[in-house]
Amino acid sequence: MAKRFRYSIREMTRRLLKIAAPVRGTLLIATLASVVGNLFQMGLMGAGALLLLSCAGMIGGTPLLYGVLMLLSAVLIVVGRYVEGVYSHAGAYQLLASMRIHLYETIRRLAPACLMDREKGDILNIAVSDIETIEYFFAHTVGPMFTVIILPCVTLGLAIWFDPLFAALLLPVYLIVSVLLPLLAVKAGRGVGMRYRARLGEMKSLVLESVYGLRDIQIFGAGSRRLHMVQEKNRAVNRAAHGLTLHRQTVSSAPTFFVYLARILIIGAASFLAASGSPAPVGTVILSFVAAASFSSTQSLTVVVSSLLETYAAAERLFCIEDTKPAVTEAQQPKHCGVIREVSFEHLTFAYGDGREPILQDFNLTVSAGEKLGIMGESGIGKSTVLRLLLRFWEVENGQIRINGIPIQEISLTELRERIALLEQDTFLFDASIAENIALGKPDASSEEIETAARRAGLHDFIMTLPEGYATQMGQMGARLSGGERQRLGIARIMLTDPDMIVMDEPTSSLDVLHEKELLQTLAKECGEKILIIVSHRPSTLTGCSRIVRLENGKATEI
Repeated sequence: MAKRFRYSIREMTRRLLKIAAPVRGTLLIATLASVVGNLFQMGLMGAGALLLLSCAGMIGGTPLLYGVLMLLSAVLIVVGRYVEGVYSHAGAYQLLASMRIHLYETIRRLAPACLMDREKGDILNIAVSDIETIEYFFAHTVGPMFTVIILPCVTLGLAIWFDPLFAALLLPVYLIVSVLLPLLAVKAGRGVGMRYRARLGEMKSLVLESVYGLRDIQIFGAGSRRLHMVQEKNRAVNRAAHGLTLHRQTVSSAPTFFVYLARILIIGAASFLAASGSPAPVGTVILSFVAAASFSSTQSLTVVVSSLLETYAAAERLFCIEDTKPAVTEAQQPKHCGVIREVSFEHLTFAYGDGREPILQDFNLTVSAGEKLGIMGESGIGKSTVLRLLLRFWEVENGQIRINGIPIQEISLTELRERIALLEQDTFLFDASIAENIALGKPDASSEEIETAARRAGLHDFIMTLPEGYATQMGQMGARLSGGERQRLGIARIMLTDPDMIVMDEPTSSLDVLHEKELLQTLAKECGEKILIIVSHRPSTLTGCSRIVRLENGKATEI
């Protein structure tokens, strides 16, 4: 039988506590403040009971003393709650920031192979919403965990002092409210929390996809169908949320019965003692007040646990990504390849995933310095795959890729991607200035270097027509750029980094014939002795290549 959940509650709790280690001092202060605040809540009720008994003449001491104790307890409760809130959230938000950074590092390490089948919206949901949900564990869980141990112990100690019978009756109630019900709540509701987080992630993915594809949705009149999909997904989210709400209300309501039962048991025990000739009115009154205060804090643990169901579901989704093994790993002792003079593909076989048909099969190809190689073939035949394997986006299954005779697995990923630049069909623009977008691979580039790269890519004249030139923000202008202008910006990025080898996947797909010719002349002029590989299905794009191969049946054939 397959495991329903990948991680146990114990394992996730251990990992979350390990994450919290850097701010354990901050969380310790918050926990102590929580315990102090709850203890003085019991003290407030106990002092109130003493005040009533003193006014009734049943105990000694002045009412003023007990009134002052009540006032002092109230002040310390407020101080404890304030300190707890400030320090617990300060520590929690610091941890959330580090968790997001760590998640980004994980995604960067896994991309693109291990994230190929995951929706971008779901990853965004984990990075923002799920990590935000985990905040509840750090800010609202540690304190109640200690409180639920300390408060019952104090109350039971007081009960034993008055009469062991009180402790014997209260102990089972504390065990039920503090231990049994929270465990049952977690076991019964964990699937509910996981289902809600999953449906919410699907909903956000659909909305994000619909926003990105809004233009195509409008063009093809698919708005009503898309709206229906959003409505259906929203109903699924609501059904999961309804189940989660029902579970929370059941869990938060169940302890109320046992809290009132405890009060009944205290009165019943006092009545039994009175009937047995051992009346304990003072103990009954004080214990009733103190137990009520302790149960109000202990009862909150069940509410905390019900909220933790969603937290643990979010943590499991996060840990699943973090524990995914990358498809490509860095060499333990990488070799320095130096300036790229030769690249050879030797008997290469590759398929995207187990059980799929190989897209490359016994593929052989060698390209040398100064050579301009064109690769053509039908769509989906594997042309882009050749380039991605060269940059080790995926690991080669069978065969070998060598650079200057060194197996590609023995070269560091950093050096490999510094020496080889890839331009794909779509160039992504970041919400920054056009100068910063060009300088993506060389952030310390001077304005002169950026302008030179733009001129080499034939982009400078267009940039000068923008409202603020190179300082124009792409967050405002990005949607107005044509495909050709985006492509030229990507080429400018390559020109600025000055790699040894340039590989381009349909670089002129968004250009007209005239601009395509200009770009190809620029590449021929600027590349010099660099290796240039161009993948295209347009013969005109490959006219300047010194050699062209056709990709058929997973193999390269010279033309």
